[in-house]
Amino acid sequence: MRILFVTSEAYPLIKTGGLADVSGSLPAALQHLGADVRILIPGYQSVLDKLKNSHLLTTIHGLPMVGSVELILGEMPDTGVPVMAISCPSLYQRAGSPYLDTSGREWEDNPLRFGTLSQVAAWLSLHEDNPLGSWIPDIVHCNDWQSGLTPVHLYYSNKKCAKSVLSIHNLLFLGCYSADWVKRLGLPTESYHMNGLEYYGQMSFLKAGIYYADSITTVSPTYAHEIQTAEYGFGMQGLLAARGHEIHGILNGIEMNEWNPATDPHLANAYDVTNLEGKKQVKHALQTQLGLAPNSDSPLLGVVSRLTHQKGLDMFLAVAEPLLHQGCQIALLGGGEAELEAGFKQLAQRYPQQVSVTIGYNEPLSHQIMAGADIFIMPSRFEPCGLNQMYGLRYGTPPIVTRTGGLADSVQDSNPITLQEGTATGFVMVAPDAQHLLTSIHRALAYFREPRIWQKIQRNGMSRDLGWDRSAKAYLEIYSSLTSIAD
Repeated sequence: MRILFVTSEAYPLIKTGGLADVSGSLPAALQHLGADVRILIPGYQSVLDKLKNSHLLTTIHGLPMVGSVELILGEMPDTGVPVMAISCPSLYQRAGSPYLDTSGREWEDNPLRFGTLSQVAAWLSLHEDNPLGSWIPDIVHCNDWQSGLTPVHLYYSNKKCAKSVLSIHNLLFLGCYSADWVKRLGLPTESYHMNGLEYYGQMSFLKAGIYYADSITTVSPTYAHEIQTAEYGFGMQGLLAARGHEIHGILNGIEMNEWNPATDPHLANAYDVTNLEGKKQVKHALQTQLGLAPNSDSPLLGVVSRLTHQKGLDMFLAVAEPLLHQGCQIALLGGGEAELEAGFKQLAQRYPQQVSVTIGYNEPLSHQIMAGADIFIMPSRFEPCGLNQMYGLRYGTPPIVTRTGGLADSVQDSNPITLQEGTATGFVMVAPDAQHLLTSIHRALAYFREPRIWQKIQRNGMSRDLGWDRSAKAYLEIYSSLTSIAD
């Protein structure tokens, strides 16, 4: 089965969030199961620099507002999965992130940048007049709003083409732009209506994908149900509910080799589920590195996150000071809303030996915090899947989470019943507010002070199979059902 996997980021080529981790890992897992997968991604400079064995594959002509682009074929540096990068310097080779300029503002031409990604993906998915000639996909797997227009182009092509799957990683990001982009991107005018691209007077890339894709997936079973409700549907719950029987919730996995405390090169010491002693050395090294008091008895609370309202870190900031007075320490890595960044920085200034705040992206430090912390804090108000809570489980750092989305699907609350059953892996908040977060942290600290019970919780989490095989097989089943319908 040939699968064209379309994404706006993929680790280790380029990363801003969890989508990159999924886009780096899932295609490799599919390939391991025998699928013929190619990733399609914009040719950011970082992507072109990191591709292995790259060469010009073909030139694609006739793109609206762009004209021609080159398609570069290479390989992922770690897995060898084939990658096709769209080389168009005017669109993709510029300072900043894939979505934002150097001052943090969205690129004004993002509709064109990702409209082009969607258009190229659609043309590569046609079974006739295909620019690739011999490699014609059976499935085009689109991810989030950035490739949401691909199913629209295929629907109106009136040609035999690949079946389309859209994965919703976060419904919060709808890809909404002014309606004049419909014509500018060469989309049929008849696609712009309530049963199509139109979303409250704008065009929405994500709504387009939801409406026109042959199948829809979300990144956890709970999130698949949540997005069909008013609370989490962002105005599209009606459309999503109408397509509910075609929405499949598949919990993400993690790259087990990349996130492995026994072999992680970023850690001061190795450890595993059978020997947790090394984790103490990792904690000591992290405390020393971050300028925290190197006290093994001080509970170290870790945060690796975007600092946004969604992630609930305002709740943590609200209860941080009482926890510091109780002897806790905090190691935070992330960035986002200016008010939250400032609040945590001020906390670090007041408690320099107890609080470390690093603003920005730092892959080695994210591993070190995940391994060196005692407890991982992740009180998201909603979380489609989340990967960091799984990294916490993998590294013996029990997470504190909200009962929502993938957090509910991956973390089992620790209480007398689950401890007896051997299923306890973390701590689940009853409700997303500061008081319930504080209560959950206090529950965790009580178990932390009982080493025998705490190690049982750690080992339960570390023993879980968090890899991609099960999820990749579920995706293959969806692909197969679509292609059998087509046959």
